[in-house]
Amino acid sequence: MTPGHQTRNRSPKADARRGRSGRTGFTTGANAAAAATAATLGLVQGRVPDNVECLLPNGQRAVFAITEGRVEGDRAHAVCVKDAGDDPDATNGAHLTADVQRIPGGGGELVLNGGPGVGVVTRAGLGLGVGTAAINPVPRRNIAENVRAAGAALLAAGDTLEVTISVPGGEAMAAKTLNARLGILGGISILGTTGIVRPYSTAAFRASVVQAVRVAAHQGQSTVVFTTGGRTEQAAIASFAALPEVCFVQMGDFVKAAFTAAVKHRMQHIIVGAMVGKLTKIAQGLAVTHAWRAELDRDLIAGVAAEVGAPPDLVEQIRAAATARFAAEGLAAIGLAVPLHQALAGRVIASLRERYPGPHRLTVLACDFDGQPIATVAEEAHD
Repeated sequence: MTPGHQTRNRSPKADARRGRSGRTGFTTGANAAAAATAATLGLVQGRVPDNVECLLPNGQRAVFAITEGRVEGDRAHAVCVKDAGDDPDATNGAHLTADVQRIPGGGGELVLNGGPGVGVVTRAGLGLGVGTAAINPVPRRNIAENVRAAGAALLAAGDTLEVTISVPGGEAMAAKTLNARLGILGGISILGTTGIVRPYSTAAFRASVVQAVRVAAHQGQSTVVFTTGGRTEQAAIASFAALPEVCFVQMGDFVKAAFTAAVKHRMQHIIVGAMVGKLTKIAQGLAVTHAWRAELDRDLIAGVAAEVGAPPDLVEQIRAAATARFAAEGLAAIGLAVPLHQALAGRVIASLRERYPGPHRLTVLACDFDGQPIATVAEEAHD
């Protein structure tokens, strides 16, 4: 992503976040693979190791600490505690647990199941069968690859290995994620395309946005409502009450990911709900609207203020201000809040139409800072 051209008045909050430690961590998929590998080695060696080296989906190898290892006959148990590094992850500290059962003479197969705390897929569109465990395809392959390597002797002898991944407390963790909206119930998803969690990369959130659009499409919906947070989502739900819940997707900062998915799945009506700051950044054409990625275009918001009749001195103050909120509050004080938001919504529509062409209609719901609708602007008919 290309940083914005302006550097003045950079947010101290953003600078503090940029300065945070960059310690990486591991995904739930990588930890599940480690636990499953350790338990499998327990069946082969008679003892579950305290540490295990695993192949990650990105081709690197990593060593994981293992706890609660035990072997009881043809069953082995192992736990790998997730360390998400410096990423604020809802599953940090989760106990990824593997129970591996050896089935003598089972045909040399590898069976992977989800246990308590791992969600169950209840809707189509996630790339997993309805009724199956929410273990995504990449970690599913990675778990299998590591278990096959660790249990090669058993599998070659014709024994089957049945691996069950569980996560104690996973259902409570899932309440802090978007799983329920996606139709994943009863626990967390086992995720990870690389095996590595990078601090504040928000790759999982971006992926959930794409999944949410896919689920809506598979449910036969042709309208999607993208919002930038909880307050704008509540405003959108109230404003478009006839739409089912599956149509509402919190895209956060990920404009490009959201719109690319919506166009791909042939959504006919795309609605965006946001406040003045995010609206300005969307109007700028940013693919990601986070403060770390690009500065606010103050010339843009100042130009919109001038367009709707703000006095020149206020326009110049807006041009020098650190936030778009200054503009919204300044124009509200002189009775121009609605025209400002209407004009800005028009800029948003023009930017989105240029960057994400297609037969869809666009509507923008502009909200105030309390999350209350202040203006709704629908795109004019286009060819």
